[in-house]
Amino acid sequence: MSTSDQDRKYIQLGLRIVGEFGAIIAVPIVLLTLLGRYVDARYETSPIFLIAGFVLAAVLSSVSIYRRAKQFGHEYQTIEHVQKNVLKNSASTPQTRTRDEESDH
Repeated sequence: MSTSDQDRKYIQLGLRIVGEFGAIIAVPIVLLTLLGRYVDARYETSPIFLIAGFVLAAVLSSVSIYRRAKQFGHEYQTIEHVQKNVLKNSASTPQTRTRDEESDH
């Protein structure tokens, strides 16, 4: 595996992390605060359910991010492990030249 392939794996993992964490944070906050706002308007309890929805969304997002971060950590370690093995194998492979190559230099 070449270095550019390895770099591509890191970039893809980083983009997945950003995208998933953004969705994990945004979706519950938007949905639960809108739901809280609706319940507050319906029962004239403003802003109790709005705040409760936001707090619940924050808690759910935090738990989801923690779990997903652990999974991403394992994926990162797998990429690191593969890269170290590739580097180790390329360093242990002897670089031999043919007689024609040596005479050219």
